[in-house]
Amino acid sequence: MKKTLAVFAVLLSVVFMFGAITNPDTIVKATIGGPDTFDVHQAYDNASGEVLSNVYEPLYVFKGSSLSEFEPRLCTEIPTVANGGIKDEGKTYVFKIRKGVKFHEGGDLTPEDVEYTIERGIIASPTGGPMGMFTQYMFGNPDFKDLVAKYVGVAEYKEMFNDAAFQDLKPEYTEKLVKFYKEVIDPAVEVKGDEVYVHLQVPFGPFLTIIGGEAYWGSIIDKEWSISKGLWDGKSEGWWKYHDVQKEKSPIYNVCNGTGPFKMAEWNTTTKQVTLERFDGYWRAPAKIKTVIIKGIDEWSTRKAMLEKGDADIITVDATYIDQIRNREKEGIKVIDNIPELGVRSISFCWSVDPKSKYIGSGKLDGEGVPPDFFTDENVRQAFSYSFDYVAYIKDTVNGLGITIPTLIPQGMLGFNPNLPTYKLDVAKATQYFKRAFKGQLWLKGFKMQITYNTGNVVRQKALEQLRDNLLKINPKFKVEVVGIQWASLLDARKRSELPLFMMGWGADFPDPHNFVFTYYHSKGDQSSFYGENFINYATTPNAELDGLSLDQIVEKAGLETDTKTRVALYNKIQNFAINHALGMPVYQPIALKGMRTWIKGWYTNPQKGSDDYFYTLSKAE
Repeated sequence: MKKTLAVFAVLLSVVFMFGAITNPDTIVKATIGGPDTFDVHQAYDNASGEVLSNVYEPLYVFKGSSLSEFEPRLCTEIPTVANGGIKDEGKTYVFKIRKGVKFHEGGDLTPEDVEYTIERGIIASPTGGPMGMFTQYMFGNPDFKDLVAKYVGVAEYKEMFNDAAFQDLKPEYTEKLVKFYKEVIDPAVEVKGDEVYVHLQVPFGPFLTIIGGEAYWGSIIDKEWSISKGLWDGKSEGWWKYHDVQKEKSPIYNVCNGTGPFKMAEWNTTTKQVTLERFDGYWRAPAKIKTVIIKGIDEWSTRKAMLEKGDADIITVDATYIDQIRNREKEGIKVIDNIPELGVRSISFCWSVDPKSKYIGSGKLDGEGVPPDFFTDENVRQAFSYSFDYVAYIKDTVNGLGITIPTLIPQGMLGFNPNLPTYKLDVAKATQYFKRAFKGQLWLKGFKMQITYNTGNVVRQKALEQLRDNLLKINPKFKVEVVGIQWASLLDARKRSELPLFMMGWGADFPDPHNFVFTYYHSKGDQSSFYGENFINYATTPNAELDGLSLDQIVEKAGLETDTKTRVALYNKIQNFAINHALGMPVYQPIALKGMRTWIKGWYTNPQKGSDDYFYTLSKAE
């Protein structure tokens, strides 16, 4: 009788607990926007990456919140010099591939899958995508097209093709491109038994953090499945047909097949909703949660209401609104607002806007638009940089949850220097530079332009609105319209060089300053590559301020330097140059935050992934 009563009491407690917790087997996250693509080698945004990091797996990840320790995933041990995993003075890495791992579609993980994944990623190398990190340190060139052109002996990659899509190869180059694969790509990744060898041209200390850590572009895909879907067939002949394919034309644009704890159930691009289901065949213990639903909800009021009602377990919170959900633990709501983030938020300038862009009005210096080369004029860049109130923005818009930074190296990174000068709102200086721009014609005629933010991102919206208002106060002829567009559309417009300026965030791909300096100041960086042809010419021209080197050259030199003091000195020189010539507007370094129900357990973060969620560790309990 006592045993029966005890069981009944337990059942009652379970019923009570489940009654209090909404959908105990499901986690609902309400965030801003939606994914861009599920092709692991084309995705380069947080919304896509968060999904991919739960569906796919890399060879290894950071251990908990550490940025220096790893733990294996699809390899069985972390390569070191001591265990023989790092050879040839740091130019060869050996990965022992785990056995008994299944892909969601039933295939077995093999070393050949790892080899294929890395080679396919290098061949795919989408413009502005993440694979430039691989080609830079494996082959010494972040630009895959340039790497191929130099091997073949032509000035530009496009010379070898009859069409702009790079599909119709001129017959005389067929043999050379086949040889390029056989002599450059294929030897760089080798399978030897259960091991995969990756070879670099030169040693690079942070290489392990590039292909593993929190890097979803290091996700391993199933070779046979991928080929069956229409990806690169694994052959040397015709590989160029699979290079830099338009995002929507990728055969895995909207499908996934990983080894991770969750598998893709649905991606509704209309409602911006992703549904993940637990993969019960996962090689580790199955996830505690059965279903994950990620909803793209741009309106803050809706996200907040969902959290309050328990319809959402986790929500993205703009710093502007954080006080609305603070101190509500008794209502089952908690705020995490001290998440360390190795990232920056900045306003960048496009030096060569597409003349057909709808965002530059008439496209002329006639008071009804701006010319495509508007930001090539340093006076304009300086004037814009002095037209923003960085201190007030951090205080008022992000509620103090931000750090003022002089350049785009965040605090906590080697080379960060708080003593460097920072831009401040200075109407007198802004006016001075505006009057110098375009030989005085800009001040007299004024300008019109549209600047964009991703819909729902109130923090970015308010930054651009502040800039707009300040410009109008400086000169009533300076007319700027702030426009919200969907995230994927914004990324596409930026890629087409249609945006005269854009505000973006950047989180560390790997915890090293080179990831920020190269990204923003090298002509082939993942942000600066969208600045246009005029910036490329600027960054590749030798400069006396940089000891006769070009900006590109000194950035490359700093990245490869092994002596810490010398490296810091180089970064100081680069940062002073960036400040002196207004190469961008470092708005702030964020302190990441989020809101969630108190019943969410097992949540942790890593400074590199910021506020993205790894749902495998999460559960729901009172």
